[in-house]
Amino acid sequence: MSGGQGPTISGLLQEVRSRFAEADLDDPATEARILVGGLLRLSATGLVTRGSERVSEDDAATVRAAIARRLNHEPVHRILGEREFYGLSLRLSPATLEPRPDTEILVDTMLPHIRRLESKIGNIHMLDIGTGTGAICLALLHESPQATGVGSDISSEALETARGNAERNGLAERFMTAHGSWFDAIHECFHVIVSNPPYIASNVISTLAPEVKDFDPPAALDGGLDGLDAYRAIAKDAARFLHPDGMIGVEIGYDQRETVTSIFEGAGFSLVEAVRDYGQNDRVLVFEFQH
Repeated sequence: MSGGQGPTISGLLQEVRSRFAEADLDDPATEARILVGGLLRLSATGLVTRGSERVSEDDAATVRAAIARRLNHEPVHRILGEREFYGLSLRLSPATLEPRPDTEILVDTMLPHIRRLESKIGNIHMLDIGTGTGAICLALLHESPQATGVGSDISSEALETARGNAERNGLAERFMTAHGSWFDAIHECFHVIVSNPPYIASNVISTLAPEVKDFDPPAALDGGLDGLDAYRAIAKDAARFLHPDGMIGVEIGYDQRETVTSIFEGAGFSLVEAVRDYGQNDRVLVFEFQH
């Protein structure tokens, strides 16, 4: 960021904040800080301590163009092109869901199970179905330095994004990808299978906030007529791809605990753990196969 004849950093931040406030965004101050900090490559602290410095006209123009994108409902992290997830910096692409903090709960929930399996088995091999940015698998690999993982997705663009994210976080050696739907491209067994699958009922998608329905890829949202298609597909075949002591962890919609549990129970699994998110909604279910 070069100095120049543009506004000061704090002036620009104030401008963004007031435009966001006028547009009734939920948290204009935080969004302004993330956007301006991200575009100018400054930490929250840097925004304050360097507030009196001027930015170049070019940088000011970049920030103002981003304001227009945000007011058109494009999420801040999509504009920046990246988002932090579980301490990893991940690039986003139009073919990937933007990783949300609630999904970190799936990582938190699976880690103790992975530790237990590691102490019993040694090196763990895991599969992330519908990997998108690679967020879940890469976070688990980062926390488990001996583990290896496969991310599968129906989108080759998503897999390209995931491979890039593995590379930029030093995990490429332990992360492979598979291109296909559910288990179509999978030919090996795993100790852990995880997924944050599409779980929104088709007819609900049009009612979602424009930030979601206009910018998240439809294939990552649409779970079929009742929102449960993905869980049926995973439960139906998962046992064939799980080692005997293996576990499955899935993210679910707030009202899906009972239906998803019964789908997995119908396929021979039993519920080991159910975890709620920060809003106290059911969010993660963990299953094991009943041999």
